[in-house]
Amino acid sequence: MIQKKHILKCALFTGAFFLSGILLSQNNLLQLLPGSEKMYFDKKTGLHRLVGSVSFNYQGNTMFCDSAHYQERNKIVRAYGNVQIRKNDINLFCDSLFYNGSLKYAKLWGHVRVRDSEYKITTDSLDYDAKNGKAIYRRFGTIESIVSDEKITSRTGYFYPNKGSFFFSGNVNYKKEKLAITTDTLQFSYEKQTSYFYGPTKIINDTVTILCKKGWYNVQKEEGVLYQKAEIIQKNSLIRGDTLYYNGQKQAYEGKGNVFYKDYEQNMVFLGNRAYSSNEKHYAYLTGKAIAFKVKDKDTIFIHADSLHLFRDTLNKTKEITGNRNVKIYNNSIQCVADSAFYLPNENLLYLRSKPIVWAQNTELKGTKMDVFLKDTLVEKILVSGNANAIMEVDSGNYYNQIAGKDMIAWFENNEVVRTDVQGNAHTIYFPEETSKTDSSFTKKRMGMNRVMASDLRIYLDSGEVKGITYLDKPDGVFYPMDQIKTTEQFINGFCLTPALRPKSALDLIK
Repeated sequence: MIQKKHILKCALFTGAFFLSGILLSQNNLLQLLPGSEKMYFDKKTGLHRLVGSVSFNYQGNTMFCDSAHYQERNKIVRAYGNVQIRKNDINLFCDSLFYNGSLKYAKLWGHVRVRDSEYKITTDSLDYDAKNGKAIYRRFGTIESIVSDEKITSRTGYFYPNKGSFFFSGNVNYKKEKLAITTDTLQFSYEKQTSYFYGPTKIINDTVTILCKKGWYNVQKEEGVLYQKAEIIQKNSLIRGDTLYYNGQKQAYEGKGNVFYKDYEQNMVFLGNRAYSSNEKHYAYLTGKAIAFKVKDKDTIFIHADSLHLFRDTLNKTKEITGNRNVKIYNNSIQCVADSAFYLPNENLLYLRSKPIVWAQNTELKGTKMDVFLKDTLVEKILVSGNANAIMEVDSGNYYNQIAGKDMIAWFENNEVVRTDVQGNAHTIYFPEETSKTDSSFTKKRMGMNRVMASDLRIYLDSGEVKGITYLDKPDGVFYPMDQIKTTEQFINGFCLTPALRPKSALDLIK
Protein backbone atom coordinates (compact mmCIF):
# COMPACT_ATOMS: atom_id res chain seq x y z
CA MET A 1 0.00 0.00 0.00
CA ILE A 2 2.62 2.58 1.08
CA GLN A 3 5.60 3.22 -1.21
CA LYS A 4 8.71 1.14 -0.52
CA LYS A 5 10.78 4.35 -0.27
CA HIS A 6 10.16 5.07 3.39
CA ILE A 7 8.00 8.00 4.28
CA LEU A 8 10.65 9.77 6.36
CA LYS A 9 13.61 9.60 4.03
CA CYS A 10 13.12 13.31 3.80
CA ALA A 11 14.46 13.63 7.37
CA LEU A 12 17.71 11.75 6.77
CA PHE A 13 19.55 14.55 5.02
CA THR A 14 19.13 16.75 8.11
CA GLY A 15 21.28 14.35 10.12
CA ALA A 16 23.67 13.95 7.22
CA PHE A 17 24.04 17.72 7.10
CA PHE A 18 25.05 18.11 10.72
CA LEU A 19 27.16 14.95 10.79
CA SER A 20 28.98 15.95 7.63
CA GLY A 21 30.99 18.48 9.61
CA ILE A 22 28.95 21.57 10.17
CA LEU A 23 30.23 23.23 13.34
CA LEU A 24 32.06 20.03 14.33
CA SER A 25 35.48 20.18 12.61
CA GLN A 26 38.72 19.87 14.56
CA ASN A 27 39.71 23.30 13.20
CA ASN A 28 38.22 25.68 15.80
CA LEU A 29 39.61 28.90 14.26
CA LEU A 30 37.42 31.25 12.28
CA GLN A 31 38.88 32.16 8.87
CA LEU A 32 37.57 35.36 7.32
CA LEU A 33 37.08 35.12 3.54
CA PRO A 34 37.88 37.85 0.99
CA GLY A 35 35.06 40.29 0.49
CA SER A 36 34.12 40.66 4.14
CA GLU A 37 33.95 44.36 4.91
CA LYS A 38 34.89 44.94 8.55
CA MET A 39 35.99 43.04 11.65
CA TYR A 40 36.33 44.50 15.14
CA PHE A 41 38.00 42.89 18.17
CA ASP A 42 37.31 43.69 21.83
CA LYS A 43 40.38 42.62 23.84
CA LYS A 44 38.52 42.89 27.13
CA THR A 45 35.76 40.47 26.19
CA GLY A 46 37.64 38.54 23.51
CA LEU A 47 34.76 39.18 21.14
CA HIS A 48 35.26 39.37 17.36
CA ARG A 49 32.54 41.42 15.65
CA LEU A 50 32.13 41.13 11.90
CA VAL A 51 29.87 43.52 10.00
CA GLY A 52 28.94 44.19 6.39
CA SER A 53 28.86 41.42 3.84
CA VAL A 54 30.38 38.80 6.12
CA SER A 55 31.72 35.47 4.85
CA PHE A 56 34.01 33.09 6.68
CA ASN A 57 34.98 29.45 7.19
CA TYR A 58 34.51 27.91 10.56
CA GLN A 59 35.02 24.28 11.47
CA GLY A 60 34.90 23.26 7.81
CA ASN A 61 31.78 25.18 6.82
CA THR A 62 31.33 28.31 4.75
CA MET A 63 29.05 30.88 6.37
CA PHE A 64 27.52 34.11 5.06
CA CYS A 65 25.59 36.73 7.02
CA ASP A 66 25.12 40.49 7.53
CA SER A 67 26.99 40.41 10.84
CA ALA A 68 28.52 37.93 13.27
CA HIS A 69 30.01 37.69 16.73
CA TYR A 70 32.78 35.21 17.44
CA GLN A 71 34.14 34.32 20.91
CA GLU A 72 37.23 32.25 20.26
CA ARG A 73 37.85 31.35 23.89
CA ASN A 74 34.29 29.98 24.45
CA LYS A 75 33.98 28.69 20.88
CA ILE A 76 30.75 30.59 20.37
CA VAL A 77 29.53 31.98 17.06
CA ARG A 78 26.48 34.23 16.63
CA ALA A 79 25.34 35.19 13.13
CA TYR A 80 22.65 37.72 12.21
CA GLY A 81 20.76 38.68 9.07
CA ASN A 82 20.51 36.62 5.90
CA VAL A 83 22.48 33.75 7.43
CA GLN A 84 23.61 31.04 5.03
CA ILE A 85 25.74 27.97 5.75
CA ARG A 86 27.02 25.89 2.86
CA LYS A 87 28.52 22.39 2.92
CA ASN A 88 28.84 20.40 -0.32
CA ASP A 89 25.29 20.29 -1.83
CA ILE A 90 23.61 21.23 1.46
CA ASN A 91 22.54 24.80 2.17
CA LEU A 92 21.10 26.23 5.35
CA PHE A 93 19.34 29.59 5.64
CA CYS A 94 17.97 31.46 8.65
CA ASP A 95 17.64 34.96 10.13
CA SER A 96 20.00 34.29 13.04
CA LEU A 97 22.17 31.52 14.45
CA PHE A 98 23.85 30.64 17.74
CA TYR A 99 26.48 27.92 18.07
CA ASN A 100 28.33 26.74 21.19
CA GLY A 101 31.33 24.70 20.06
CA SER A 102 32.06 23.48 23.59
CA LEU A 103 28.58 22.07 24.11
CA LYS A 104 28.23 21.09 20.46
CA TYR A 105 24.86 22.85 20.41
CA ALA A 106 23.36 25.02 17.67
CA LYS A 107 20.20 27.13 17.57
CA LEU A 108 18.69 28.64 14.40
CA TRP A 109 15.88 31.23 14.35
CA GLY A 110 13.61 32.83 11.80
CA HIS A 111 12.66 31.46 8.38
CA VAL A 112 14.87 28.43 8.82
CA ARG A 113 15.41 26.52 5.57
CA VAL A 114 17.64 23.48 5.07
CA ARG A 115 18.06 22.16 1.56
CA ASP A 116 19.96 19.51 -0.37
CA SER A 117 19.53 18.16 -3.91
CA GLU A 118 16.36 16.21 -3.00
CA TYR A 119 14.66 17.68 0.07
CA LYS A 120 14.15 20.89 1.99
CA ILE A 121 13.06 21.70 5.54
CA THR A 122 11.30 24.93 6.47
CA THR A 123 10.50 25.90 10.05
CA ASP A 124 10.50 28.83 12.44
CA SER A 125 13.41 27.61 14.57
CA LEU A 126 15.70 24.58 14.80
CA ASP A 127 17.90 23.16 17.59
CA TYR A 128 20.74 20.74 17.09
CA ASP A 129 22.39 18.89 19.98
CA ALA A 130 25.46 17.28 18.38
CA LYS A 131 26.57 15.68 21.63
CA ASN A 132 23.36 13.64 21.83
CA GLY A 133 22.85 13.45 18.07
CA LYS A 134 19.47 15.17 18.10
CA ALA A 135 17.88 17.89 15.97
CA ILE A 136 14.54 19.46 16.95
CA TYR A 137 11.99 21.89 15.64
CA ARG A 138 9.16 22.85 17.99
CA ARG A 139 7.09 25.48 16.19
CA PHE A 140 5.80 23.68 13.13
CA GLY A 141 7.95 22.45 10.30
CA THR A 142 7.58 21.27 6.72
CA ILE A 143 9.74 18.73 4.89
CA GLU A 144 9.28 18.64 1.12
CA SER A 145 10.81 16.72 -1.74
CA ILE A 146 12.23 18.86 -4.53
CA VAL A 147 11.92 16.08 -7.11
CA SER A 148 8.44 14.73 -6.18
CA ASP A 149 5.24 15.74 -4.36
CA GLU A 150 6.32 14.09 -1.08
CA LYS A 151 5.63 16.34 1.90
CA ILE A 152 5.39 16.04 5.69
CA THR A 153 4.31 18.68 8.19
CA SER A 154 4.11 18.62 11.98
CA ARG A 155 4.20 20.91 14.99
CA THR A 156 7.31 19.24 16.44
CA GLY A 157 10.04 17.13 14.85
CA TYR A 158 12.89 15.17 16.48
CA PHE A 159 15.71 13.68 14.38
CA TYR A 160 18.24 11.13 15.69
CA PRO A 161 20.55 10.61 12.68
CA ASN A 162 22.98 8.32 14.54
CA LYS A 163 20.17 5.95 15.51
CA GLY A 164 18.23 6.23 12.28
CA SER A 165 15.16 7.20 14.30
CA PHE A 166 12.78 10.12 13.85
CA PHE A 167 9.81 11.50 15.79
CA PHE A 168 7.07 13.85 14.67
CA SER A 169 4.25 15.03 16.91
CA GLY A 170 1.32 17.40 16.78
CA ASN A 171 -0.81 17.52 13.62
CA VAL A 172 1.51 15.23 11.67
CA ASN A 173 0.58 15.10 7.97
CA TYR A 174 2.36 13.12 5.29
CA LYS A 175 1.50 13.16 1.58
CA LYS A 176 3.01 11.46 -1.44
CA GLU A 177 1.19 10.85 -4.71
CA LYS A 178 -2.08 9.09 -3.71
CA LEU A 179 -0.95 8.37 -0.14
CA ALA A 180 -1.83 10.55 2.88
CA ILE A 181 -1.09 9.94 6.57
CA THR A 182 -2.37 12.03 9.47
CA THR A 183 -1.54 11.24 13.08
CA ASP A 184 -0.73 12.83 16.42
CA THR A 185 2.71 11.26 16.88
CA LEU A 186 4.85 9.37 14.39
CA GLN A 187 8.13 7.53 15.06
CA PHE A 188 10.18 6.03 12.27
CA SER A 189 12.98 3.45 12.51
CA TYR A 190 15.13 3.67 9.41
CA GLU A 191 16.91 0.33 9.98
CA LYS A 192 13.61 -1.56 10.31
CA GLN A 193 11.82 0.56 7.72
CA THR A 194 8.97 0.73 10.22
CA SER A 195 6.79 3.62 11.33
CA TYR A 196 5.04 3.67 14.73
CA PHE A 197 1.83 5.62 15.38
CA TYR A 198 0.75 7.07 18.72
CA GLY A 199 -2.61 8.82 18.86
CA PRO A 200 -5.48 8.90 16.34
CA THR A 201 -4.08 7.94 12.92
CA LYS A 202 -5.50 7.87 9.41
CA ILE A 203 -3.75 6.36 6.38
CA ILE A 204 -5.36 6.86 2.99
CA ASN A 205 -4.45 5.85 -0.53
CA ASP A 206 -6.49 5.21 -3.67
CA THR A 207 -7.80 1.81 -2.49
CA VAL A 208 -7.85 1.75 1.32
CA THR A 209 -8.36 3.90 4.42
CA ILE A 210 -6.79 2.76 7.70
CA LEU A 211 -7.78 4.14 11.11
CA CYS A 212 -6.34 3.36 14.55
CA LYS A 213 -5.17 4.99 17.77
CA LYS A 214 -1.87 3.12 17.95
CA GLY A 215 0.13 0.80 15.75
CA TRP A 216 3.10 0.17 13.49
CA TYR A 217 3.56 -0.20 9.77
CA ASN A 218 6.47 -1.54 7.72
CA VAL A 219 6.56 0.66 4.64
CA GLN A 220 8.73 -1.75 2.64
CA LYS A 221 6.70 -4.92 3.27
CA GLU A 222 3.41 -2.99 3.38
CA GLU A 223 2.27 -4.71 6.54
CA GLY A 224 1.51 -3.64 10.06
CA VAL A 225 -0.49 -4.06 13.26
CA LEU A 226 -3.18 -1.60 14.31
CA TYR A 227 -4.51 -1.20 17.86
CA GLN A 228 -7.46 0.47 19.57
CA LYS A 229 -10.54 1.09 17.43
CA ALA A 230 -8.68 -0.10 14.37
CA GLU A 231 -10.49 0.04 11.01
CA ILE A 232 -9.59 -0.90 7.46
CA ILE A 233 -12.03 0.59 4.95
CA GLN A 234 -12.12 -0.40 1.30
CA LYS A 235 -14.57 0.28 -1.50
CA ASN A 236 -16.69 -2.81 -0.84
CA SER A 237 -15.76 -3.75 2.72
CA LEU A 238 -15.07 -2.57 6.25
CA ILE A 239 -13.22 -4.42 9.00
CA ARG A 240 -12.90 -3.32 12.64
CA GLY A 241 -11.28 -4.84 15.70
CA ASP A 242 -9.39 -4.20 18.92
CA THR A 243 -6.28 -5.35 17.04
CA LEU A 244 -5.88 -5.74 13.28
CA TYR A 245 -2.99 -7.17 11.28
CA TYR A 246 -2.80 -5.96 7.68
CA ASN A 247 -0.72 -7.10 4.71
CA GLY A 248 -1.36 -4.90 1.70
CA GLN A 249 0.70 -6.92 -0.76
CA LYS A 250 -1.22 -10.14 -0.05
CA GLN A 251 -4.50 -8.37 0.78
CA ALA A 252 -4.67 -10.34 4.03
CA TYR A 253 -6.20 -9.30 7.35
CA GLU A 254 -6.27 -10.77 10.82
CA GLY A 255 -8.32 -9.38 13.69
CA LYS A 256 -8.46 -10.07 17.42
CA GLY A 257 -11.08 -8.83 19.84
CA ASN A 258 -14.55 -7.57 18.83
CA VAL A 259 -13.97 -8.13 15.13
CA PHE A 260 -16.58 -6.63 12.80
CA TYR A 261 -16.51 -7.17 9.04
CA LYS A 262 -19.04 -5.85 6.54
CA ASP A 263 -19.32 -6.73 2.88
CA TYR A 264 -21.21 -3.81 1.32
CA GLU A 265 -21.60 -5.45 -2.06
CA GLN A 266 -23.31 -8.58 -0.73
CA ASN A 267 -24.85 -6.78 2.26
CA MET A 268 -23.39 -9.25 4.75
CA VAL A 269 -21.92 -8.67 8.22
CA PHE A 270 -19.59 -10.95 10.23
CA LEU A 271 -18.77 -10.76 13.95
CA GLY A 272 -16.32 -12.72 16.10
CA ASN A 273 -13.55 -12.54 18.65
CA ARG A 274 -10.95 -13.55 16.08
CA ALA A 275 -10.94 -13.41 12.29
CA TYR A 276 -8.71 -14.00 9.30
CA SER A 277 -9.25 -13.03 5.67
CA SER A 278 -7.12 -13.46 2.55
CA ASN A 279 -8.16 -12.20 -0.86
CA GLU A 280 -5.21 -14.10 -2.30
CA LYS A 281 -6.56 -17.39 -0.92
CA HIS A 282 -10.24 -16.42 -1.42
CA TYR A 283 -10.92 -17.55 2.13
CA ALA A 284 -11.80 -16.19 5.58
CA TYR A 285 -12.80 -17.53 8.99
CA LEU A 286 -14.20 -16.28 12.30
CA THR A 287 -14.07 -17.91 15.73
CA GLY A 288 -15.28 -17.08 19.21
CA LYS A 289 -19.01 -16.31 19.27
CA ALA A 290 -18.89 -16.03 15.51
CA ILE A 291 -21.97 -14.59 13.80
CA ALA A 292 -22.75 -13.92 10.16
CA PHE A 293 -25.88 -12.19 9.01
CA LYS A 294 -27.25 -11.21 5.65
CA VAL A 295 -29.62 -8.28 5.39
CA LYS A 296 -32.49 -8.87 3.01
CA ASP A 297 -35.42 -6.74 1.90
CA LYS A 298 -37.94 -8.40 4.19
CA ASP A 299 -35.82 -9.86 6.97
CA THR A 300 -32.30 -10.67 8.15
CA ILE A 301 -30.88 -14.15 8.60
CA PHE A 302 -28.37 -14.65 11.45
CA ILE A 303 -25.96 -17.61 11.60
CA HIS A 304 -23.93 -18.43 14.71
CA ALA A 305 -21.33 -21.16 15.29
CA ASP A 306 -18.15 -21.84 17.24
CA SER A 307 -16.37 -21.14 13.95
CA LEU A 308 -17.48 -19.81 10.58
CA HIS A 309 -15.55 -20.37 7.35
CA LEU A 310 -16.11 -18.21 4.28
CA PHE A 311 -15.22 -19.46 0.83
CA ARG A 312 -15.08 -16.89 -1.99
CA ASP A 313 -15.02 -16.94 -5.76
CA THR A 314 -12.28 -15.46 -7.95
CA LEU A 315 -13.86 -12.01 -7.51
CA ASN A 316 -13.71 -12.51 -3.72
CA LYS A 317 -17.46 -12.60 -3.33
CA THR A 318 -18.68 -14.94 -0.59
CA LYS A 319 -20.16 -18.04 -2.19
CA GLU A 320 -20.38 -20.33 0.86
CA ILE A 321 -20.48 -19.94 4.64
CA THR A 322 -19.74 -23.05 6.67
CA GLY A 323 -20.59 -23.22 10.38
CA ASN A 324 -19.01 -25.85 12.64
CA ARG A 325 -20.26 -26.90 16.07
CA ASN A 326 -23.15 -25.36 18.00
CA VAL A 327 -24.78 -23.85 14.93
CA LYS A 328 -27.77 -21.61 15.63
CA ILE A 329 -29.77 -19.75 13.01
CA TYR A 330 -32.41 -17.10 13.55
CA ASN A 331 -34.75 -14.99 11.51
CA ASN A 332 -38.44 -14.18 11.72
CA SER A 333 -39.32 -17.03 9.38
CA ILE A 334 -37.46 -19.93 10.95
CA GLN A 335 -35.07 -20.78 13.75
CA CYS A 336 -32.61 -23.66 13.56
CA VAL A 337 -29.97 -25.55 15.49
CA ALA A 338 -27.49 -28.12 14.16
CA ASP A 339 -23.90 -29.20 14.62
CA SER A 340 -22.90 -28.03 11.15
CA ALA A 341 -24.41 -25.89 8.42
CA PHE A 342 -23.63 -24.68 4.91
CA TYR A 343 -25.19 -21.47 3.60
CA LEU A 344 -25.01 -20.48 -0.06
CA PRO A 345 -26.12 -16.81 -0.06
CA ASN A 346 -26.17 -16.45 -3.84
CA GLU A 347 -28.36 -19.54 -4.25
CA ASN A 348 -30.54 -18.98 -1.16
CA LEU A 349 -29.79 -22.49 0.07
CA LEU A 350 -29.14 -23.58 3.64
CA TYR A 351 -27.90 -27.10 4.39
CA LEU A 352 -28.24 -28.36 8.00
CA ARG A 353 -26.37 -31.45 9.11
CA SER A 354 -25.92 -33.54 12.27
CA LYS A 355 -29.15 -33.60 14.32
CA PRO A 356 -30.76 -30.49 12.86
CA ILE A 357 -33.95 -28.96 14.26
CA VAL A 358 -36.05 -26.29 12.54
CA TRP A 359 -38.86 -24.29 14.13
CA ALA A 360 -41.46 -22.36 12.12
CA GLN A 361 -44.26 -20.80 14.14
CA ASN A 362 -45.86 -23.71 16.04
CA THR A 363 -44.08 -26.44 14.04
CA GLU A 364 -40.90 -28.29 15.01
CA LEU A 365 -39.09 -30.28 12.28
CA LYS A 366 -36.35 -32.84 12.89
CA GLY A 367 -34.38 -35.30 10.80
CA THR A 368 -30.91 -36.62 10.01
CA LYS A 369 -30.28 -33.74 7.61
CA MET A 370 -32.21 -30.86 6.08
CA ASP A 371 -32.00 -28.71 2.95
CA VAL A 372 -33.73 -25.34 3.35
CA PHE A 373 -34.74 -23.42 0.21
CA LEU A 374 -35.17 -19.69 0.76
CA LYS A 375 -36.63 -16.85 -1.28
CA ASP A 376 -35.19 -13.64 0.09
CA THR A 377 -35.45 -14.66 3.77
CA LEU A 378 -38.77 -16.52 3.42
CA VAL A 379 -38.75 -20.31 3.45
CA GLU A 380 -40.12 -21.98 0.32
CA LYS A 381 -39.58 -25.60 1.30
CA ILE A 382 -37.47 -27.86 3.49
CA LEU A 383 -36.26 -31.32 2.47
CA VAL A 384 -35.97 -33.46 5.59
CA SER A 385 -34.04 -36.71 5.08
CA GLY A 386 -33.75 -39.65 7.48
CA ASN A 387 -36.10 -40.13 10.46
CA ALA A 388 -38.10 -37.09 9.41
CA ASN A 389 -40.81 -35.79 11.72
CA ALA A 390 -42.89 -32.68 12.28
CA ILE A 391 -44.61 -31.84 15.55
CA MET A 392 -47.25 -29.10 15.73
CA GLU A 393 -48.49 -27.83 19.05
CA VAL A 394 -52.25 -27.27 19.28
CA ASP A 395 -54.41 -26.11 22.17
CA SER A 396 -51.40 -24.58 23.96
CA GLY A 397 -49.56 -27.85 24.33
CA ASN A 398 -52.47 -30.03 25.35
CA TYR A 399 -52.22 -31.92 22.08
CA TYR A 400 -49.66 -32.36 19.30
CA ASN A 401 -50.38 -33.06 15.69
CA GLN A 402 -47.52 -35.23 14.43
CA ILE A 403 -46.13 -36.38 11.10
CA ALA A 404 -43.28 -38.88 10.64
CA GLY A 405 -41.62 -40.88 7.90
CA LYS A 406 -38.36 -41.76 6.23
CA ASP A 407 -38.18 -38.50 4.22
CA MET A 408 -40.34 -35.40 4.09
CA ILE A 409 -40.83 -32.24 2.08
CA ALA A 410 -42.37 -29.38 4.07
CA TRP A 411 -43.90 -26.64 1.91
CA PHE A 412 -44.28 -23.11 3.30
CA GLU A 413 -46.43 -20.08 2.65
CA ASN A 414 -45.94 -16.90 4.66
CA ASN A 415 -43.48 -18.73 6.93
CA GLU A 416 -46.07 -21.40 7.80
CA VAL A 417 -46.09 -25.09 6.89
CA VAL A 418 -49.08 -25.63 4.58
CA ARG A 419 -48.26 -29.06 3.17
CA THR A 420 -46.03 -32.02 3.86
CA ASP A 421 -45.15 -34.80 1.44
CA VAL A 422 -44.00 -37.86 3.40
CA GLN A 423 -42.20 -40.68 1.65
CA GLY A 424 -41.54 -44.08 3.21
CA ASN A 425 -43.23 -45.39 6.34
CA ALA A 426 -45.48 -42.33 6.50
CA HIS A 427 -47.26 -41.94 9.82
CA THR A 428 -49.47 -39.17 11.17
CA ILE A 429 -51.26 -38.57 14.45
CA TYR A 430 -53.68 -35.66 14.65
CA PHE A 431 -56.61 -34.43 16.67
CA PRO A 432 -59.40 -33.27 14.35
CA GLU A 433 -61.67 -30.53 15.61
CA GLU A 434 -65.28 -29.68 14.95
CA THR A 435 -66.59 -26.13 14.82
CA SER A 436 -70.15 -25.41 15.94
CA LYS A 437 -72.03 -22.15 15.72
CA THR A 438 -74.28 -20.61 18.34
CA ASP A 439 -76.26 -17.41 18.07
CA SER A 440 -73.29 -15.17 18.93
CA SER A 441 -70.09 -17.21 18.53
CA PHE A 442 -68.23 -20.21 17.20
CA THR A 443 -66.93 -23.00 19.41
CA LYS A 444 -64.34 -25.63 18.61
CA LYS A 445 -64.17 -29.10 20.04
CA ARG A 446 -61.68 -31.92 19.62
CA MET A 447 -63.44 -34.96 18.28
CA GLY A 448 -60.76 -37.50 19.03
CA MET A 449 -57.42 -38.77 17.68
CA ASN A 450 -56.65 -40.14 14.23
CA ARG A 451 -53.72 -42.47 13.51
CA VAL A 452 -52.97 -42.93 9.82
CA MET A 453 -50.13 -45.00 8.36
CA ALA A 454 -49.19 -45.50 4.72
CA SER A 455 -46.21 -45.83 2.45
CA ASP A 456 -46.61 -42.20 1.35
CA LEU A 457 -48.84 -39.37 2.55
CA ARG A 458 -49.62 -35.83 1.50
CA ILE A 459 -50.94 -33.76 4.39
CA TYR A 460 -52.48 -30.29 4.11
CA LEU A 461 -52.18 -27.99 7.11
CA ASP A 462 -53.44 -24.64 8.36
CA SER A 463 -51.88 -23.16 11.53
CA GLY A 464 -50.77 -26.65 12.47
CA GLU A 465 -54.21 -28.16 12.03
CA VAL A 466 -54.62 -31.06 9.59
CA LYS A 467 -57.13 -30.02 6.93
CA GLY A 468 -56.76 -32.89 4.54
CA ILE A 469 -54.80 -36.04 3.72
CA THR A 470 -54.09 -37.60 0.35
CA TYR A 471 -53.23 -41.30 0.43
CA LEU A 472 -50.95 -42.43 -2.32
CA ASP A 473 -51.69 -46.07 -1.48
CA LYS A 474 -54.14 -47.86 0.78
CA PRO A 475 -53.74 -46.48 4.31
CA ASP A 476 -54.08 -48.16 7.66
CA GLY A 477 -55.93 -45.90 10.03
CA VAL A 478 -57.81 -45.85 13.31
CA PHE A 479 -59.86 -43.22 15.13
CA TYR A 480 -60.06 -42.90 18.93
CA PRO A 481 -62.73 -40.80 20.62
CA MET A 482 -61.30 -38.37 23.16
CA ASP A 483 -62.30 -40.53 26.12
CA GLN A 484 -60.74 -43.65 24.57
CA ILE A 485 -57.31 -42.39 23.58
CA LYS A 486 -54.56 -44.73 24.70
CA THR A 487 -51.46 -42.99 26.02
CA THR A 488 -49.25 -45.49 24.22
CA GLU A 489 -50.93 -44.56 20.91
CA GLN A 490 -50.83 -40.79 21.41
CA PHE A 491 -47.27 -40.16 20.17
CA ILE A 492 -45.13 -41.19 17.22
CA ASN A 493 -42.05 -43.32 17.88
CA GLY A 494 -39.22 -41.21 19.25
CA PHE A 495 -41.52 -38.27 20.07
CA CYS A 496 -39.38 -35.47 21.49
CA LEU A 497 -40.19 -31.77 21.75
CA THR A 498 -37.27 -29.37 22.39
CA PRO A 499 -38.58 -25.79 22.79
CA ALA A 500 -35.73 -24.88 25.15
CA LEU A 501 -33.25 -25.18 22.27
CA ARG A 502 -35.17 -22.75 20.07
CA PRO A 503 -33.42 -19.35 19.63
CA LYS A 504 -35.79 -16.59 20.77
CA SER A 505 -33.91 -13.65 19.19
CA ALA A 506 -30.68 -12.76 17.41
CA LEU A 507 -29.08 -11.91 20.78
CA ASP A 508 -30.05 -15.37 22.02
CA LEU A 509 -27.55 -16.88 19.55
CA ILE A 510 -24.49 -15.89 21.60
CA LYS A 511 -25.79 -16.74 25.06
